[in-house]
Amino acid sequence: MTFLSAGQIDEIFRRFKKDNPNPKTELIAPNPFTLLVSVVLSAQATDKSVNKATESLYKVADSPYKISQLPLEELEAHIKSIGLYKSKAAHVKALSEIIAEKYGKDAGTCSFDEISANPFPRTRDEFMELPGVGRKTANVMLNVLYHQPVMPVDTHLLRLAPRLGLSSAKTPEGVEQDLLEKIPEKYLQDAHHWLILHGRYVCTARNPKCAECILGSICPKNMD
Repeated sequence: MTFLSAGQIDEIFRRFKKDNPNPKTELIAPNPFTLLVSVVLSAQATDKSVNKATESLYKVADSPYKISQLPLEELEAHIKSIGLYKSKAAHVKALSEIIAEKYGKDAGTCSFDEISANPFPRTRDEFMELPGVGRKTANVMLNVLYHQPVMPVDTHLLRLAPRLGLSSAKTPEGVEQDLLEKIPEKYLQDAHHWLILHGRYVCTARNPKCAECILGSICPKNMD
């Protein structure tokens, strides 16, 4: 594969920033706690499908205590349109029970701007102690809630990293380490959002929209 130089990598993210200065997650959640639930549900599912399923759920239960009190069958009914919904429902109910007991029944139900003063998990280890929460989900929460320059690696990033000449690693942890080392610090806060959106809408697995791509002149595919 063709690796990009430091200058070329800087140019990739300069273009991303110019095109989309303030990228955001596409998951719709009314508060930090429900964002955690949505991220757990998004494993092997699209954000669009998660948003559709959680719209009704969050109208009846938007806190750790409320979800912990839902019968499992009712929780499953809300999210049954999502793949692996039975195991995900079990994880969501269990993590809600743990958060309600450890951090308070309304933990994470503040505004996103107020989360730093609200009882809620604050570290990667604290998030990963929760059922259904792996490293990627923990990194998403650290990035979105606490604005940490971490690198959540999902299937889009695993596919794009070698395609864009950013990493040849085969594991999420390897790709994460390469991206953290190679992406300029000034772009790290937003980098995974840009890459995910690019992989979702432009550099798709099948039939990538190369003619529309803002990286066309610097993409390794066009330099081979």
